[in-house]
Amino acid sequence: MRALFNLLFFPGGLFLIVLALAYEWADRKLLARFQNRIGPRWFQTVADIVKLLVKEEITPATSHPVLFGVLPVVAMAGALTAALYVPLLGLPSAFSFPGDLIVTLYLLSLLTMSIGMAGWNSTSRFTMMGATRALTQLFSYEAPFMLALLGPAVVAGSWQISQIVATNQGPWLLLTQPFGFVVAVIGLMGKLEMPPFDAPKAKTEIVAGALTEYSGRGLGLFHLGKEMELVVGLTLIAALYMGGIANPLEFFGKTLLLLVVLSSLHAILTRLRIDQTVGLWWRYGAVAVLLQWLAMIVWKGVTA
Repeated sequence: MRALFNLLFFPGGLFLIVLALAYEWADRKLLARFQNRIGPRWFQTVADIVKLLVKEEITPATSHPVLFGVLPVVAMAGALTAALYVPLLGLPSAFSFPGDLIVTLYLLSLLTMSIGMAGWNSTSRFTMMGATRALTQLFSYEAPFMLALLGPAVVAGSWQISQIVATNQGPWLLLTQPFGFVVAVIGLMGKLEMPPFDAPKAKTEIVAGALTEYSGRGLGLFHLGKEMELVVGLTLIAALYMGGIANPLEFFGKTLLLLVVLSSLHAILTRLRIDQTVGLWWRYGAVAVLLQWLAMIVWKGVTA
């Protein structure tokens, strides 16, 4: 019964959905204020998702119907499952086991892989182009993002999130691992296809990219999965790099601070071409994290 409660209500299920919609509203409101607009009202995100979920879903004749319907569920399930292993709102995670950090990182990749498969499941030129860009971008940012989040694990000597957080309580690791923190934050933007890494869904070029053929419930589930991944990603970065867990109000403030940073970058940066994303930024991001790893190994060897 406890496992079912954790999955359906807290920290997964209904609680994560509400939290994801709240973070989405905060992101949209911050972006609007940065652009000198008023932004959405407090219930707008709820109204948007309800509207999508009750709309008719049309399955293209050229798509595999089972795959078309399953992929949005898989994308959302990945974010829901990942939430069980991270300390949402600074509270202990519902489940914990050795190596759960690796599992969480792979679960966070399910959304992009599902979006890519959704695009390839259609013969539309827009969806196939969006899928190609999404998967190309995935291979570009996944290695730097993973290396950045494994940095605190190396310091703690464990791959278990709860042990890493317990070991790294105190001074913020972003002060000693600044490259890893920056790459982790920008990597999360790439995972969520936030500007300037929104080439896979560039509206002015390929309509909605891989999700062009989706409507109604399927589009709503993909949308929810992306907002849940935002919450899980912010929680993971705050727990690993910003002093571990704390009381819920303080930890909530840390994640909101990260959200302000993401919204600020969203407002001031313009879209990168897919070749710029692959050929420039992520190459240097991976090198920066590897140099930081080398510095940590040398330092541990000197102090041993």
